[in-house]
Amino acid sequence: MSLTQPVPFEISMPNETQPKLATSDYDYELPKDLIAQHPLRNREDARLMMVSRERDFIDHYHVRDLAELLKPGDCLVLNNTRVLPAKLVGKRTQTGGRWQGLFLESDGNGNWKLLCKTRGKMQPGETVTVTDRHGVDRATLKMIARLDDGAWAVRPEAEGDYETLLSQMGRVPLPHYIRDGNMVDADLKDYQTIYAKTAGAVAAPTAGLHLTKRLIKELIDEGIRIAQVTLHVGIGTFRPVTADDLNEHVMHYETGEINQKSVDLINQTRADGGRIVAVGTTSVRVLETAGSDGELKPWVGDTNLFIKPPYEFKVVDGLMTNFHLPRSTLLVMIRTLGGDELLKRAYAEAVDEKYRFFSYGDAMLIL
Repeated sequence: MSLTQPVPFEISMPNETQPKLATSDYDYELPKDLIAQHPLRNREDARLMMVSRERDFIDHYHVRDLAELLKPGDCLVLNNTRVLPAKLVGKRTQTGGRWQGLFLESDGNGNWKLLCKTRGKMQPGETVTVTDRHGVDRATLKMIARLDDGAWAVRPEAEGDYETLLSQMGRVPLPHYIRDGNMVDADLKDYQTIYAKTAGAVAAPTAGLHLTKRLIKELIDEGIRIAQVTLHVGIGTFRPVTADDLNEHVMHYETGEINQKSVDLINQTRADGGRIVAVGTTSVRVLETAGSDGELKPWVGDTNLFIKPPYEFKVVDGLMTNFHLPRSTLLVMIRTLGGDELLKRAYAEAVDEKYRFFSYGDAMLIL
């Protein structure tokens, strides 16, 4: 990983082809009591709203019914990123002032990139003392330099790679709408998919949180194929769109990969007439990035792909996803896939039926 932005994959359209897309059209009212604060004890017991584009129809199931809703020969695509305990809490060593940080990446040479929050203005050379979730001082971080994007380059004054050090002193980086971002011990397991493998995310690919070993086995036994990709979910996924016109929103970058094995399985599925069903919007970004020219190929790199009207999907046929924040790029993506009016109805019905929203909430299947 590098503290400098590598040459990214970019998608853009000439300005003259981009009619105004009002961000306000992607707003909706949500009672706060529908924002899930904890997952269900059994992940697959979450509700699953079935949205059929072909029939223009909405129906209600549970995640455990997924094998009934898919067909033998379909392929589910999972994002195997693993969430890092990236939230850091501590104090400025000299003043004792409260400090918070969010680990973003390491350059492999012992330098980290962090977002920092504290009172006053920090200076290069200053240090912070990081405490673990039990309040024990664990390490000192030296502030090296402020970076162009407002983050800091810092260096831990402790031995160990970033994964080891974060495991000792980091906390689960919950979004603010879950208990104001304050973790409990159960989140160490709850905020991680059971197939998480490749470390690098600062947020979970939340649609995958519903899948259990039992359910995955059932899907495979029913002839449904499973492919994996990687997209390390970044902090940008939590940031709302502030521009009035979606075309003026600066999309964040995320690092991802799809290997030859997954490409071959997905391409074979398409050749056999099966559907490609992404689990989570992050899987969509990888698939549509890697297949941007109409042919799915192995890919690794950074993408700033923003899927919004009039985008035409090249790889993805369906999507299992959680319910997303108002005015978010993720809500824009799913309405682009599912159809604007149908998805507006679906969200209104989800509120009426008291579905549980956001990261620990219920799910939707768009086919």
